[in-house]
Amino acid sequence: MTTDTLKTIEALLEGVQEDVENPDARYKLRTARQLLSVLEQRDVDLTMALNEAVSDDELRERLRDLGYLY
Repeated sequence: MTTDTLKTIEALLEGVQEDVENPDARYKLRTARQLLSVLEQRDVDLTMALNEAVSDDELRERLRDLGYLY
């Protein structure tokens, strides 16, 4: 769910960045998109770490239901 939200925000910022003429505003939008990329990678890394650390199938399923794992 978090990844979907980050991808939606990225798509919205990308669309706006294409329409902006001001170089400073384009820089800020590009920077925001890069920060989203960092958050997305962090989310993926965290999910992988949790999947590796949690060996109990029932606990893993509960974490998945709560949105902590994918």
